[in-house]
Amino acid sequence: MGYYKTINGKKYDGELLELADESVKGAGDGRISIADAKKILEAVKDGNSYTDVEKDTVEYIRDNYKWTEEADAWFRTEIRKWAATK
Repeated sequence: MGYYKTINGKKYDGELLELADESVKGAGDGRISIADAKKILEAVKDGNSYTDVEKDTVEYIRDNYKWTEEADAWFRTEIRKWAATK
């Protein structure tokens, strides 16, 4: 399983945070795009369950990273649909 990263005493999924960090650095406008959002969603889905740590990490990424409007809307819809099946 992946590793964890603790921020302000709370445990988060290190792989998801790394993907978010990679998404906003380098070329581009520093926002998470739809392509980035798809990578993050795939990483959440890889274990075929939606753990509390993953939920907390997704919430952290949504609150602390900039997203394009399209990526934000797409991600919220897709994660909600997928989480409803878990």
